[in-house]
Amino acid sequence: MTLAPRYAMPMIARPLAAGLLLAAFWMATMPAQAGDGHDHGEAPAAAAGPSLPRFSAASELFELVGVLNGKQLTLYLDHASSNAPVKDAKLELELGGRKLSPKTHGEGEFELTLDEAPKTGVSPVTVTVSTASETDLLAGELDIHEEAHADEAHVHGWKEWAVWGTGGLAALAILGFVARRLSAGRALRTGAAA
Repeated sequence: MTLAPRYAMPMIARPLAAGLLLAAFWMATMPAQAGDGHDHGEAPAAAAGPSLPRFSAASELFELVGVLNGKQLTLYLDHASSNAPVKDAKLELELGGRKLSPKTHGEGEFELTLDEAPKTGVSPVTVTVSTASETDLLAGELDIHEEAHADEAHVHGWKEWAVWGTGGLAALAILGFVARRLSAGRALRTGAAA
């Protein structure tokens, strides 16, 4: 009877270790599986959070974009033909039936602090733009939505579970195959030594 050295692995441990190593390698190199609705094209720029409510209004002369951040409304006014900011313009704004006067904050940029944040829903916006040589009326709508699904956790679909289950079964099959091959090799070596 021959005793195995202390550093030798038990008979079952070698195939198990080899199988686990092979399964770990396989799982690390397995490509990521995307669910329905995922596009693997060019990655979009990462957003810091949900986008702010905004509206736009345009005419042949001017283009206006308004961005609402709580009670703060920022307006950007450009020439429609050149997309250049409009210099020395005055704005009169009507938002949800209230007349407001935004203050100039920069070239083509205006700011306004509302008394209260607009409620969820669609609010009509009308803006009168006056410059030294032109006057125009722009109209748009500010549509504010609640973030209905913002706090929901990611839900795993059946396809995702199926992929993980199939991967696990494949890893177990590989582990079983490796264990059988190693124990068959040992049996041959043990039989030859006798």
